[in-house]
Amino acid sequence: MSNTASSSVSFNTIRSTTARTVAERDSILADPGFGKYFTDHMVSIDWTKEKGWHDAEVRPYGPLQLDPAASVLHYAQEIFEGLKVYRHANGSVWTFRPQANAERMQRSARRLALPELPTEIFIESLKQLLAVDAPWVPSAPETSLYLRPFMIANESFLGVRSAHRAAYYVIASPAGSYFAGGVKPVSIWLSTDYARAAKGGTGAAKCGGNYAASLLPQQEAYENGCAQVLFLDPLEGKYLEELGGMNVFLVRKDGTLVTPELSGSILEGVTRASIIQLARDRGHEVQERKVSVQEWRDGFASGDIVEAFACGTAAVVTPISVLKGADFTVGDENAPAGKLTMALREELTNIQYGRTADPHGWMMRLA
Repeated sequence: MSNTASSSVSFNTIRSTTARTVAERDSILADPGFGKYFTDHMVSIDWTKEKGWHDAEVRPYGPLQLDPAASVLHYAQEIFEGLKVYRHANGSVWTFRPQANAERMQRSARRLALPELPTEIFIESLKQLLAVDAPWVPSAPETSLYLRPFMIANESFLGVRSAHRAAYYVIASPAGSYFAGGVKPVSIWLSTDYARAAKGGTGAAKCGGNYAASLLPQQEAYENGCAQVLFLDPLEGKYLEELGGMNVFLVRKDGTLVTPELSGSILEGVTRASIIQLARDRGHEVQERKVSVQEWRDGFASGDIVEAFACGTAAVVTPISVLKGADFTVGDENAPAGKLTMALREELTNIQYGRTADPHGWMMRLA
């Protein structure tokens, strides 16, 4: 056992007595998939209305014990984040813009009436976990260690109010290359029967309920031969919002990028913000505004819109070849990925893996 102090809480480390052997870990890292395997340790920090954040520890990965009356099970008071850890060529371990994830988690907490975790504790929790589980960060090309910080209300109480007790956790899962056979354009299904979030709802928060609501239309996308579902605005049903877990961009022939504005029902993606910055660094105009489906259809038909892509933590940048609706298809399934799409993806991943300079100071060394 060891104690390491942060600026706000003191972390106690309890090492696992059943950690995988080097051979077992190497076997997993050779083909990790995504979200299938988990490292030997996890972070947990408790919160109560009386004491605030306390009892921070790195402990062996294992099941949580919850009372059947825990608030999260009945009222879905839950939020989460997702970020990756990258091994650079010299063996060091880095993550990408963790401050932005910490700040988004605070915004999500406010919307779900959960306690806000200070940025310094959020970042320290990542460092503490990687202090013991750094060997789990793979080194093969385009692989990473995916981190899942999350918070739940665990007070045992059935009244409908914000919980007076909560817990924050971080678990980690090695991730293989998202595109094992190389980056390939995908087809997207336009959902017209379902909305992802409503005005004044939880669309801008990263909470499990938003993703649960996307599962049925995502199933509809699969049934129509598409990899992802695209949602429209909940008021008029004609403006692009976001995919189930990614933001969307269109590229005009003059090099202008267009992406739906943050309306309160769209998640403020860290990758989205990074793409906007990199595009502007290159001299491209980026417009954040309402974008209609009709604009996409007309732009493709006229040749004014030449590329489309989605972006998010898991896949970074995913080229879109086709948009399918119930009565139309826009695009060509055999079309190659767009040049600007792939150039932005390459630039961003080069920064993340330490292959090029980091002009904006986005990377943070963890181990």
